[in-house]
Amino acid sequence: MRILYGVVGEGMGHATRSAVVIDHLLARGHEVRVVVSGRAHAFLAERFRGRPRFALVEIRGLVFSYRGKGVDRSASLRVNLAAAPAGLARNLRAYRRVAEDGFRPEAVVSDFESWSHLYGVLHGVPVLSLDNIQALARLRHPREFAGGGRRALLLARAAVRVKVPGAWHYLVTSFFFPPVARSRTTLVPPVLRPEVLALRREPRDHVLVYQTAASDDGLVPSLRRLPHRFTVYGMGRAAVEGNVTLKAFSGPGFLEDLRSARAVLAGGGFSLVSEAVHLGVPVLSRPVEHQAEQEMNAFWLERLDYGARAEAFDAATVERFLADLPRRERALASFPRRDNAMTFACVDEALDRIHRGERAPARLRSPNMGGWRGR
Repeated sequence: MRILYGVVGEGMGHATRSAVVIDHLLARGHEVRVVVSGRAHAFLAERFRGRPRFALVEIRGLVFSYRGKGVDRSASLRVNLAAAPAGLARNLRAYRRVAEDGFRPEAVVSDFESWSHLYGVLHGVPVLSLDNIQALARLRHPREFAGGGRRALLLARAAVRVKVPGAWHYLVTSFFFPPVARSRTTLVPPVLRPEVLALRREPRDHVLVYQTAASDDGLVPSLRRLPHRFTVYGMGRAAVEGNVTLKAFSGPGFLEDLRSARAVLAGGGFSLVSEAVHLGVPVLSRPVEHQAEQEMNAFWLERLDYGARAEAFDAATVERFLADLPRRERALASFPRRDNAMTFACVDEALDRIHRGERAPARLRSPNMGGWRGR
């Protein structure tokens, strides 16, 4: 089949997950054209350089500005409005390139990406949604989950629903598996990179810290007050300060530190959280403010006892968390670990049904972690 694959460029988790799925699609003999924005474009261009039946088109996507530990909504709006004219022109060129050069997609796969979805809608091509953020709108969460407040949660769910509305089917990747709340939805495990699946857990004495805000000047002094070893990524420098080792980012080095960590201190991003849960590493999550999806991930970490949620990584909070690791490790031992075979089977089934011209099912038949059963 000819498949148009849309990848949102904000956050690299979408790109790394999509690369795994695209690899599978190419291995199955499909022809894949990817539309992507932001840093994800460079990553996928390098990842699939020279691969047959693969093409890449760069588009302009939304970007976010951050201040402190949250999203700066005003700055984000200003940046995106300023870039809108040039971005629209680029996206129109991309649209013509796909529409006019003989590539006729038979299916669209969207990893929370709106441009490919719009192309599918305008051309009558079925859209398969495959991402983790749809969990906000398509799974049934406990009443205790408010995602930063009931009003904020309702707004976040509405925003998610209009991002890729009316898809042929939704595959929702997740490390938590509550009931599915909407039809045409199937729940599957996280998509994991092959290098993560190859890791074997061997806990040592360090705590891995992934810090996305290099301006957090209070982090290292807080960690230095504790009687534990910390390995910190994301501060923009390499140094050793007492019991804290700051490292420049390295893919293999980071995975080695992850598999051998006693615990992880990080934000609420889905990729790292799901990798840690798969490996059985407890996570203390400090979600980015005004990011309901990260709040959701932190809520379920705490709900399932795989970790805990934190307002800040101050010394007292970190110490309390580390004192209770055995309980978290026992809970993580029961996590239903899977490789990518289940998700791939669901993707293949969906594409086969689309190829045969079938109507979208309420749930897929392939083994999965849960789907719509009606009310």
